[in-house]
Amino acid sequence: MLSLTKTIEGDVPRNWTSHTPIVSLRDVRKFYGAVEVLKGISLDVRKGEVICIIGPSGSGKSTLVRCINGLNSIQSGSITVEGIEVNSPKLDVVALRRKVGIVFQQYNLFPHKTALENVMLAPLLVLNEPKQQVEERARALIAKVKLEGKENAYPGELSGGQQQRVAIARSLAMCPDVMLFDEVTAALDPETVKEVLVTIKQLAAEGMTCILVTHEMGFAREIADHVYFTDGGVIVEHGPPSELFNNAKDPRTRRFLSQVL
Repeated sequence: MLSLTKTIEGDVPRNWTSHTPIVSLRDVRKFYGAVEVLKGISLDVRKGEVICIIGPSGSGKSTLVRCINGLNSIQSGSITVEGIEVNSPKLDVVALRRKVGIVFQQYNLFPHKTALENVMLAPLLVLNEPKQQVEERARALIAKVKLEGKENAYPGELSGGQQQRVAIARSLAMCPDVMLFDEVTAALDPETVKEVLVTIKQLAAEGMTCILVTHEMGFAREIADHVYFTDGGVIVEHGPPSELFNNAKDPRTRRFLSQVL
């Protein structure tokens, strides 16, 4: 089985321990112009946990995961990943990218590069790792996401589900400690959704820390250790899936679940 242990050591801050949440948000606020889309979000994710974030469109879910990865800046509060202050003006973006992988709804593969080349690109360009080492890892990751034989295929020759699995392999090629999934099945045909969810489920079973924004309620119920329901830029309610899905306390949560279950 492919090991996802980092190939680069020594970048874990001294003030981070195994007992500290691997991801921690405190009173995070984010504005787009005059519109406040995140209104004081706080949550902790521990190593190996699977967290699902659910809620209606426009509730701030995608913005939240993009902030964790440093793709969106925040106006106040704090986000830390293994002790790295994501909102610090001195942020080492490369160090953060080593720790946090993200997969989007759109695959964002380079159409002129093969599946293997897409997976190899970031470790070669960002981490400057030896090509042979990167290629060996990329081939193992392509096999891991059940795409053996597709190494030389271009994105246009792959189905949507296959492209999304290449995107997952590409993120894993950086050997991250945390994986973010932002509605990764939303653009897929129903028959290809399962193959992507199976891949994510395998990662979670192997101990990868995962934060998923998802509208797949059955999958969230099955895979999550903890589910957060967001609405209007706030966390309305959260808890273990058995508790949230079966005994939601807030009327907004119950109303949302009644529409999607």
